[in-house]
Amino acid sequence: MQNIKISSKVDEEVWNELKSLAKERHQNVSGLLTEAISEYVKRKRIRPEVLNHLEDSMDQNEELGQLLAR
Repeated sequence: MQNIKISSKVDEEVWNELKSLAKERHQNVSGLLTEAISEYVKRKRIRPEVLNHLEDSMDQNEELGQLLAR
């Protein structure tokens, strides 16, 4: 996969923590950022899918839900 260069602003304290973590894990900051962005995107994309399944389940079990509410 081809790498691209990005530019952004982050809080200095957060940046220093990221650099420290990279050093502890013997990784470069770029690798950690790629990993963090990838995990963030996965989390945000999974949430709507989970909510859709929950909504489907509630629709399928509406009668049971009403019985339990009594």
